[in-house]
Amino acid sequence: MAWNSFLKNILGGDDSTATLPDDGSPRNLNLSGGQFKQQLLDAASAAALLDVRTAAEFSGGTIPGARNIDFFAADFGQKISQLDKGKTYFVFCRSGNRSAQACKMMHKLGFDVRNLSGGIGTFPG
Repeated sequence: MAWNSFLKNILGGDDSTATLPDDGSPRNLNLSGGQFKQQLLDAASAAALLDVRTAAEFSGGTIPGARNIDFFAADFGQKISQLDKGKTYFVFCRSGNRSAQACKMMHKLGFDVRNLSGGIGTFPG
C-alpha cells in the first residue's frame, strides 16, 4: 500500500491513503490539490489552513484564510507547539517540500495534518 502511494505521489494521481477510514488518531496525509480543497471544505470550523512559506512569499499571495508560520524561522517549532491539537491542519508551501517536512514534525507532536502535495500551484482556484 505504501509503495502504491509513493508511486502515485511521484507519477501523479489520487493518493489512496486519503480515503482510509478514520479511527480518530491523528493522520499525516499527502493530498492532491482537489483532495486538499475538498477535505478543507468538509472539515470547515475544525480545520486550520497553514502557509509555511516565508513572509515575503505569503505577502505575494496565499490561499484565503491561511495563517503564515515560516518553516525557516527559528521559532517555527515553538509556534507550532502552541497550536490547537483539536484541529486538522491543512499545510502548504510553494512546492510541497517544506509543508511535508512541517507535517512530519507536527504529526510527531500529535497533530492531525494534511499536506498539499505539489504546493500552492496545485490548489484549484
